[in-house]
Amino acid sequence: MSAAEKALPKQPLVPLRDPQKLMKPETLAALQPSRVSVSRAFIAEASRERWSVRKLQFDIDERAKGRALYRIETPKGVFDFPVFSFEYNPRGRTGRIIGRSWDMMGALVEGPMSAADIEQTQTELPKLYAGRATERSLVWARSNRSSRAFDHTVESLAQGRQPDSATIAQVCYLMRNTGLDGNGTFGTRSFLTLENDHALRKPLAAQMLSAYLMREFATDLVNCLARHRSAGSAELAPEYRRFLGVGNGSALGLILFANNHPKLIDRFITARETALAHGKSLSARPDSAEVKRLLVLLERAIRFRQEDRMVYDALVPSTRVAEELAALRKLVADYAASGQLLGSKPELPFVALCAHAEAGMLAETLETLHSMLIDLVPEIADGLAESLIVSEETATQPQMKAGLLRQILRDEYAWCFKMDLSTEASRRYVWYKSATAEEPRRGPREEVEWAFNLGLDLPRLIQELDAALAQQPADRMLAYFLLEQPQFRSIVARVQTLHGLRYHSPHMNIMGEEFLPIQMVRMLNIGLHGIDKTRDFLNRNLRGVIYHGAPLPEDLRAGTHDDWFYPAEPTR
Repeated sequence: MSAAEKALPKQPLVPLRDPQKLMKPETLAALQPSRVSVSRAFIAEASRERWSVRKLQFDIDERAKGRALYRIETPKGVFDFPVFSFEYNPRGRTGRIIGRSWDMMGALVEGPMSAADIEQTQTELPKLYAGRATERSLVWARSNRSSRAFDHTVESLAQGRQPDSATIAQVCYLMRNTGLDGNGTFGTRSFLTLENDHALRKPLAAQMLSAYLMREFATDLVNCLARHRSAGSAELAPEYRRFLGVGNGSALGLILFANNHPKLIDRFITARETALAHGKSLSARPDSAEVKRLLVLLERAIRFRQEDRMVYDALVPSTRVAEELAALRKLVADYAASGQLLGSKPELPFVALCAHAEAGMLAETLETLHSMLIDLVPEIADGLAESLIVSEETATQPQMKAGLLRQILRDEYAWCFKMDLSTEASRRYVWYKSATAEEPRRGPREEVEWAFNLGLDLPRLIQELDAALAQQPADRMLAYFLLEQPQFRSIVARVQTLHGLRYHSPHMNIMGEEFLPIQMVRMLNIGLHGIDKTRDFLNRNLRGVIYHGAPLPEDLRAGTHDDWFYPAEPTR
């Protein structure tokens, strides 16, 4: 147990939410970015430890061709991020990993790097799947410009002025991530091998740092290109640099990520729900700092939603969320003025406020309120975010009796037994990897009969295991059962390993017609990653902005990271 975990207070007064409701895909889909999200937890840590991000080299010409080098110094190690910049070429560009044309490619490497390592990286990176990373490489990264915001920003700066805020707010980024590959891919170092005291030991930390450096490079690049155009060019102002994040797109691969990382899913949701329970448990008086802070957060979130210029097709538009947040703000303001909340004086006002939102407001509004309450207990939230390091290995307990395992199935997987898996609709789809792009796909079973199913058919596996155990004597050890029926070894190991955890598996049948992939993509992209202004495409792809409003390198060195959520549009 870490020192942060040991310092956590005792159990909150309010219980954690029931997994029977919380783990439904439609509930998980509404989770909003919070202080426990990995991008925000990463920034909090980098700021607490005052990480240094320095530009050591920037040799890029007027056509954007050249090389840059960034160095990151942390109390636990040094990292280099060489960047190779290319002339804009519209051919071969795509947001998917099969693209063959990028505006930048970079590598996050345990440094300092030698000149030979940088040269080898520049040779190998463009090969992608045919390439091999240098020793100590953690992540290979790629991104492309947002043509609208990028070109407008360069042109504006070249004319000696800042870009138009309405134009850049249409996308909120200069460059969009098109790949953060690591964990053994292309010969990068496996994250499983990182030492316990490694600066990037936490889940997704290496990817989060790489995305942050993409953002810094994008800013430096527009400033550089503007200088090439005009000696009287302006520099992008700090408020614009903070407002602009990094674009990000995700799709079906996140479903397989959730299948393969049940312990991480459980640990993240448990951390989030524990922090939320502590926030709800605050006995906040009308004149308390917590009530004042909540009013500030509500005001900022309302403005953030009102200024949201994204066009939403399937998802709830921000204007509706803003309206409901305004209603919550009025309730909190009334409580601050009179001590009355919804006609009474509750001992736990935030519990009453959440109950009111849950009863009559959008799920996104409720989860936005929940994120604000987490922000009211920052030390607890930051401590819980430190607990996300888990091992996903599973193991069987062969001495367990068949009757006990069957009872575990009935207690912890009751949702599986409520599903009718006898219909064709329940097994409509299969999950496989595209031969041309090596990307996850979901297709009708009859159209891809050749495919090896990569998806976890969890409800069906649970039902089949239960049926097989029903034929066994209750006191028979599983060792004998698995010797006779080894096809159940994997699911038995998973159930036994996850026994006692509340939030490890979303209650879904990913093979069925009723499953909406976008719901899980939203949970992981928004809730876990902490991405803002996400837009749905084709009910399976999600595009949004990471580090929207995040601190700059100079802010990290100064140790300032609070209050960067819900950024306002620049005004100059």
